[in-house]
Amino acid sequence: MSFTHVLAVAPVTEMEVSMAWYERLLGRPPDKRPMPGLADWHIAPSGWVSVLRSPEHAGSTLLNLVVDDLDKAIADLAEWGITAGKIQPGSQNVRFAAVRDPDGNRVTLIENPVS
Repeated sequence: MSFTHVLAVAPVTEMEVSMAWYERLLGRPPDKRPMPGLADWHIAPSGWVSVLRSPEHAGSTLLNLVVDDLDKAIADLAEWGITAGKIQPGSQNVRFAAVRDPDGNRVTLIENPVS
């Protein structure tokens, strides 16, 4: 079996509030609004982040995003009103920090992931 895309879905309660937050996190409006209650950001050629109105599942997602420079990413987010948690060290020079969307879905920014 082969796959062509990865779609990470963050379920939320309020689309407009969450879309505004993800626009700040990802630095731009969604690329597509394929239907009511769904917004897609194409963050890599085959990787998308989707926000889906699904109140019964909101707050349960763990999303990891790899960044080139964690310190810069955290500084940029702070300018956009998003506060990251403390930077945590991992093994082999990996560092990460998490933010939470308005529903509590956790987005972890990771620098230098182990390949």
